[in-house]
Amino acid sequence: MPAGSWLEVRPGRILEISQGDITRVAADAIVNAANDALAPGGGGDGAIHRAGGPAILRDLEARYGRRRHCPTGQAVVTTAGILPARWVIHAVGPIWQGGGAGERALLIAAYESAMASAEAVAARSVALPAISCGVYGYPLAEGADVALTTVAKALAASSSVTRATFVLYSFDTLEVFRTAIAGLDRGNGPTSD
Repeated sequence: MPAGSWLEVRPGRILEISQGDITRVAADAIVNAANDALAPGGGGDGAIHRAGGPAILRDLEARYGRRRHCPTGQAVVTTAGILPARWVIHAVGPIWQGGGAGERALLIAAYESAMASAEAVAARSVALPAISCGVYGYPLAEGADVALTTVAKALAASSSVTRATFVLYSFDTLEVFRTAIAGLDRGNGPTSD
């Protein structure tokens, strides 16, 4: 693993970043940056539904109904279909509106809810995307700081999750996350308060 791409947040609890396709990652749970209607969308959300097959949508409908809704900042769990995972955690992040509409608190809540969902299904490994940092427009550097800080805290407190991996599609996003995780490693990273 390249230098600067992982951090032990407490003994036996690893936070890491990597570049790749989240639909190909073998993990107990993968996090989907979902929309509030929990409907297959574009980007990573669409890729997860396509790669996992129709079982994911069927499970969403069975568990949460045809008129399902998940509030921003919350998450729900389904089967992973034919993905190399057991569960998909559908977390709804905020749409960036300039920073004055509570976006930071909602993004923190989305990651906390995703990690709590992983804990609830006793997942040991979780793969996560950069929630809200794509088409939802959340500024990448701030989004990376929020993501890593929030997940590091949840991971340090977890009784089941031992590894949380941010799987980032682009090299540019990976580099921003690499800078953010280096800040956490030095102990001077941002706080999620």
